[in-house]
Amino acid sequence: MIAISLRPTGRKWGTVSFASTLHLCPVLDLLLADIPARWKAELRLGLQEALVNAAKHGNNLDPGKTILVEFFVVEDQHWWIIADQGKGFAPSCQCTLDRTKRHVDELDECGRGLYILHQVFDQVHWNEEGTELRLCKQVGGRSRLPLLS
Repeated sequence: MIAISLRPTGRKWGTVSFASTLHLCPVLDLLLADIPARWKAELRLGLQEALVNAAKHGNNLDPGKTILVEFFVVEDQHWWIIADQGKGFAPSCQCTLDRTKRHVDELDECGRGLYILHQVFDQVHWNEEGTELRLCKQVGGRSRLPLLS
């Protein structure tokens, strides 16, 4: 089941919560509804990685646990805050981003996911407990060109 709080008229925010699942197409479609077309493929990849991590690693695919996503726009910055009900994640301890690797296929599974998040989003931050991930992408102004098209 998916619970949605849509953006009131004139406001640029909303929330969605859903049971832990890997069937993410409807959620991704909702989260990307207002994204300019040239950014959709890249952001879909990044958000899918973040949501799969929350469902699989955070909530252990337990359908009794939910994932909550808050999303909003501030000027040309799009933000997503993804929270799970897991035990938490500490990227500096459990999984490090090895920047010496030249290709994504050289990274282990965990490193590949972090690499994708850091390539797609301009800001990637976890809360202290490691149960909430904040992602930001600037899609206008002086933003770089999309990696995917």
